[in-house]
Amino acid sequence: MSERLILADPGSARDALTFAGRAGRIGDEGIRLQAARGTLVMTAAALAPRGLLDRTPPVLALRILHADPAVACDLVLPPPPPPAREDAVALPDEAISPAWAGVSPPQGGWSRTAELDSAVLASRAQWGIAAVARQVPTDAGEDAVRAVRGSVWGQPDDDLGGLPLGVAFAALSFGFISGSEVAPVYTAGRWTRISFSRGHVLSRGPAVSGLTAVRSTGQSA
Repeated sequence: MSERLILADPGSARDALTFAGRAGRIGDEGIRLQAARGTLVMTAAALAPRGLLDRTPPVLALRILHADPAVACDLVLPPPPPPAREDAVALPDEAISPAWAGVSPPQGGWSRTAELDSAVLASRAQWGIAAVARQVPTDAGEDAVRAVRGSVWGQPDDDLGGLPLGVAFAALSFGFISGSEVAPVYTAGRWTRISFSRGHVLSRGPAVSGLTAVRSTGQSA
């Protein structure tokens, strides 16, 4: 494995480190790096089930950056990778194999089905953060915290057209919500993708139908 991942420019390297830092604050599930033909796709799990009985829906954050055309890789690394130089990211010596990385979103076949207002996503994310804080017991262990997070973020949300509330958490936590934006929603089989100007949020679960049209802040439920 190369000792460093060379990006197209210093700005792309800074974006990569920012994404990795946010992934590290959310959890220890790692970051998948897929580079080919001058493009780097970074994917991290905002939510991921652990074990067969964990019903937490997979919710992934995805960022696409420009990379050196000579770089080609597909591996999962623990976050965050330290900087190597202004246009590169240093890579750890060993990759990891989290379960979430074993199931990849489709590369094609996406159909636009709806739109979501970024203000609605931000509002629902803040509501979920408060709900998790209220429900986590004092001095709770990791398993208890994961159970609460899964129950809150995994619930289908009416304001999000039936998508899990965790998609709002991912959009806010990875910095994809910036100002006013209408984000298109796409579906492909069991996968749903919300596309922002700064990145994408993907979730996998039962096929969602009846996604509502764009909703602005202040509309009634």
